[in-house]
Amino acid sequence: MFFAKKFMSGLIDVVSNIDPAQFVPSDPPPPRRPVQYAEQSESNEEKQFRRVFQQLAGDDMEVSPSELMNILNRIVTKHGDLKTDGFSIESCRSMVAVMDEDSTGKLGFHEFKHLWDNIKKWQGVYKTYDADGSGFISADELPNAFRAAGFPLNDQLFNMIIRRYSDDNGNLDFDNYIGCLVRLDAMCRAFKTLDKDNNGTIKVNVQEWLQLTMYS
Repeated sequence: MFFAKKFMSGLIDVVSNIDPAQFVPSDPPPPRRPVQYAEQSESNEEKQFRRVFQQLAGDDMEVSPSELMNILNRIVTKHGDLKTDGFSIESCRSMVAVMDEDSTGKLGFHEFKHLWDNIKKWQGVYKTYDADGSGFISADELPNAFRAAGFPLNDQLFNMIIRRYSDDNGNLDFDNYIGCLVRLDAMCRAFKTLDKDNNGTIKVNVQEWLQLTMYS
């Protein structure tokens, strides 16, 4: 109990001087719709992406964590300017979990497209703020990179992110940068959903807390 109280008080100290209104998480993916209706209402760009998705996802039209890992790793190997040791299965399980709006354990078309669009956007930010061209985001480049992605964090949270996601030299490679942002984006969206009166605070019971933290 003492450890739990100490942990929670430390966590409150870290986040107490953050204004959630400054965060700009992405809009959630649209709800799953019947394929016939979805195809009728899609733009040409979405229809083209759906054809690609069908090739990637296979017959079940959903992307599992292992399929996501294979897709992302095939892509990043084509970008020599992005330092990465590859997306791990645990990282991809986490990304699927926080993007899985309908709790199927896989990503449907709109969930996958939402993730894909974010990765493309954040890849541009990553390359922009890799000022020295090292292929990494270094600790001193990190605040601007996260701010440009829509998340102006304080120093304590940056230090937590560095300890959790960076290598021994404080460098963040591409797969860890994306994995961190996917989780951060999803948690901010969840917070804004639960912040009913938009006052920057939420109240959750133990079941809601476990649901938010365990499947992510």
